Amino acid sequence: MTRAHYLGPWRVDLTVRNGVSVPVRGRRLARAVAATLDAAGAPSPASIGLILSDDRELAELNEAHLGGEGPTDVLSFPLLQPGAFPDHSGKAADEPDGAPDPEWPPAVTLPGRRPSLGDIVISVERALEQAQAGRGGQTGDVRWSPADELRLLAIHGALHICGWDHAAPVEEAAMRSLERDLLALDPTTRRRAPGV
Repeated sequence: MTRAHYLGPWRVDLTVRNGVSVPVRGRRLARAVAATLDAAGAPSPASIGLILSDDRELAELNEAHLGGEGPTDVLSFPLLQPGAFPDHSGKAADEPDGAPDPEWPPAVTLPGRRPSLGDIVISVERALEQAQAGRGGQTGDVRWSPADELRLLAIHGALHICGWDHAAPVEEAAMRSLERDLLALDPTTRRRAPGV
């Protein structure tokens, strides 16, 4: 099932795979993604895909695209190069000469359509397990609700779409800081929640 959520200049196309039970409203996840796109300075208006799946699909994608084994919690498939986004301390490194990566496919937008920023794929199965086992929060030591873990993974995936990375310590610190700030936002208003 796919449902489009229109939030300001963003369209978040939320797809829930058959048989996947999601413990949080899709609109709440879409708002977390939209707030992330705002914070990251993504070019707008644009669309982004958010796919809620299971360990089997994430394991297949992990192997096919990253050469990894087994499932992971979230994968991002950006369609724009990091240079399409504003500079920041969490930005993935550009090509050494500053030129676009020739291996990167060119972004294609049909006339009259919103450009797509890419897709985020989350294993709800992995998110539930991580949250319940106290291995959530990207640091692997947070016990919180599955809804919070899914929000974090949606935010994390959207940041990767926007050219953020965590390979270098300075990138990781910047990315984790922005994730915490975005998690503190009230997802219904995209403003800081009272008392946070």
